[in-house]
Amino acid sequence: MNSISSITFDSHAICNPHRPFSSRRFHLARNLVVCSAKPVAPPPTKLAAADTSAARIGSLSQVSGVLGCQWGDEGKGKLVDVLAQHFEIVARCQGGANAGHTIYNAEGKKFALHLVPSGILNEDTLCVIGNGVVVHLPGLFKEIDGLESSGVSCQGRILISDRAHLLFDFHQVVDGLRETELAKSFIGTTKRGIGPCYSSKVNRNGIRVGDLRRMDTFPQKLDVILSDAALRFKDFNYGPDVLREEVEKYKRYAERLEPFIADTVHVMNEAITQKRKILVEGGQATMLDIDFGTYPFVTSSSPSAGGICTGLGIAPRVIGDLIGVVKAYTTRVGSGPFPTEILGSGGDLLRFAGQEFGTTTGRPRRCGWLDIVALKYSCQINGFSSLNLTKLDVLSDLDEIQLGISYKLDDGTLIKSFPSDLRLLEQLKVEYEVLPGWKSDISSVRNYSDLPKAARQYVERVEELVGVPIHYIGVGPGRDALIYK
Repeated sequence: MNSISSITFDSHAICNPHRPFSSRRFHLARNLVVCSAKPVAPPPTKLAAADTSAARIGSLSQVSGVLGCQWGDEGKGKLVDVLAQHFEIVARCQGGANAGHTIYNAEGKKFALHLVPSGILNEDTLCVIGNGVVVHLPGLFKEIDGLESSGVSCQGRILISDRAHLLFDFHQVVDGLRETELAKSFIGTTKRGIGPCYSSKVNRNGIRVGDLRRMDTFPQKLDVILSDAALRFKDFNYGPDVLREEVEKYKRYAERLEPFIADTVHVMNEAITQKRKILVEGGQATMLDIDFGTYPFVTSSSPSAGGICTGLGIAPRVIGDLIGVVKAYTTRVGSGPFPTEILGSGGDLLRFAGQEFGTTTGRPRRCGWLDIVALKYSCQINGFSSLNLTKLDVLSDLDEIQLGISYKLDDGTLIKSFPSDLRLLEQLKVEYEVLPGWKSDISSVRNYSDLPKAARQYVERVEELVGVPIHYIGVGPGRDALIYK
């Protein structure tokens, strides 16, 4: 390794909109280690690369999963959409409408999905919303209506667990009230009511989808949680008229939802017995996991591997390949620590180049270099068999690219894993490795062997540092913009 050096950022490039992105440079006030990277292994032949996609997908286990490695927004929906063509069932196991997945159909039409599994664009795929998901019915029906109006049939293709909890509009109101209370220490939620709904579930006064089949007791159950919210928040408006209106609304919802309701635990386990292929689609990502993420700046469910079993009612032994989806850089939305974040204009460049704005909220995402420490931690928790590296094309114009390879304290002490202590996360220094950029457009590349040498060097260095193979590489938003390695 060479000695520590610094990278400068040309601020004039930002002020001059006509100057090309490729000539702009970043500045970071963190440690940088410039490495002379090992020689890149000879690429596979084009003939072998052409066969790789079928081999990769064909070798996936009967029950496979696609999970996020970072703080969400990695591009999981696209891989699920591509793989769904080879699976009979695609299932969501946790989260709610805070999980926004943007995918494109064969004609390039864009779909922003939130509750419906991304496999819905494949007409032979059954989509299951499992018991671990929280379901906002107005949002779900709006999503279904949008799909149907675009020619995507949903009838008979979506099953919703009778054990899934209902997320009401008032949960969203409570979400906003809680964020207001927290003031400067707010979590930065999507305000979609996810946390309050899971709170109702854990408090054991939540209402489940199956309760819509018992409208004689539904009003009493709804009154309990509405009264709780009114006692907790002085600005929460609740009275008999509110209850009456909600009950009438949900009577109509219940009638419309009935054809979609199923005992999905039975459905899933019957499918496993029948050797049907199942793909599990995770929402959010491991660094937002309620247990393993940057608590309390996390989601309210388990987006890591353990959430598959509890959110679908299937046994751990049936789960096979898990694919971790990771951006070629790092982003996160909302508050919380972000060790490799690029502040200021440098982060803006990545944000606009990668169009990093939330699918669900439209909020600008915070951007930074790929964090290898966090990625290794995510791989340990989930046991990924392979990775999908997305948005590699976004880095194409950079002169140099950095990898955050280790965390250290001021005295040089190495931190061996991703710490739970937020104060420690704020104080640590990131050691960076600098790799050369490839300075060319790779968005039309479809064979790994056709990637520039520096791009392959970047991919293989990530593999080496993390110890998990990268089998899928995203080079654009379209369905076909995927390289199989």
